[in-house]
Amino acid sequence: MTPTEIVESFYADVWNHRDYDQARRIIAPDFRFRGSLDDERRGVEGFIDYNRGVHRALGDYTCTIREMIVDGGRVAAKMYFEGVHLDDFFGVPATGRTLHWMGAAFFEISDSQIQSLWVLGDIDGLKRQLGLTEAAWI
Repeated sequence: MTPTEIVESFYADVWNHRDYDQARRIIAPDFRFRGSLDDERRGVEGFIDYNRGVHRALGDYTCTIREMIVDGGRVAAKMYFEGVHLDDFFGVPATGRTLHWMGAAFFEISDSQIQSLWVLGDIDGLKRQLGLTEAAWI
């Protein structure tokens, strides 16, 4: 698989369809992951635990690639995230509302596996949707 195909599978198969067998194929055993919603995780199982937690809090959770830039084994993706708030999330009980936000993901891929991933999401915008912060104007 090319780096583009790996990232597409990571979101379509692993995130959106929770195919954890595919996760174990395309994610390196010593994978380093830093998502916007939690602390750093290590290894495939650490990532799967994170994935399950997000899906528990956000029903019908999906990740959509809006744009991708590939440079060898490095990939940057502009992302759109969306899910229905069904469980405690940032300390807020379920609201049933659809939450959505944008983000950027930075992958390092080698030997046909994702070695590391760092995701930056618009957490302030997400928290505003949950009623946790006010919009700040400079």
